[in-house]
Amino acid sequence: MLGGTEWAGGAVLAAFFVSSSLVSQLAPAPTELDPKGDRRDARQVAANGGAAAGLALLGRHDAELGLWLVTGTLAAAAADTWATSIGGLSRTPPRSVAGWRPVPRGTSGGITVAGSLGAAAGAALVSAVAVAVGGAGALLPVGTLVGFLGMAADSILGATLQARFHCAACDRPSEWPVHRCGAPTTHRGGMAWLDNDAVNAAATALAAALAFAAWAWRCPCA
Repeated sequence: MLGGTEWAGGAVLAAFFVSSSLVSQLAPAPTELDPKGDRRDARQVAANGGAAAGLALLGRHDAELGLWLVTGTLAAAAADTWATSIGGLSRTPPRSVAGWRPVPRGTSGGITVAGSLGAAAGAALVSAVAVAVGGAGALLPVGTLVGFLGMAADSILGATLQARFHCAACDRPSEWPVHRCGAPTTHRGGMAWLDNDAVNAAATALAAALAFAAWAWRCPCA
């Protein structure tokens, strides 16, 4: 990140990492759906930050483009994290974006009003830092919108295509082929290979594409 976008990209990365780490402590992770836990493993790091890290290298060619791409991808990652954490505090149960039925807390594709507002706040914070260090005022509205749309895409994929499993031993739903109890789960829906990490990676990639489109529209001569 520093090699491609120098300290501007580093500041945006810090805004995402610090704010997401803090907001994740606001609500305990729901246990109904076998979450990984608060600590990110290597696949989660790659899914949430891999696109930003790779695209940051374009900053060597064009510093502004690199910052826009980093901001868009990390705004989407922040929006997703903030939506989950703030939504966990909502007194209203989440509803699935597919069918609008109530779903257990922590269900992929489940949204709340509080979580959606949290997503916008997380994306705006990351984008505001980018503006502060990079000077491109347009990044605040663009980064916020791109981040929110990335979160929305994450929710849609999570509700429709993400793999869903069930543990017969515990009689509980899960998002993984092996439940935390150690028992293999049964595939119940979605694409078996498309787990939450893959969904996150797809959402940040989409955010990068949207950020690039916004940058190209603003700078048609590039």
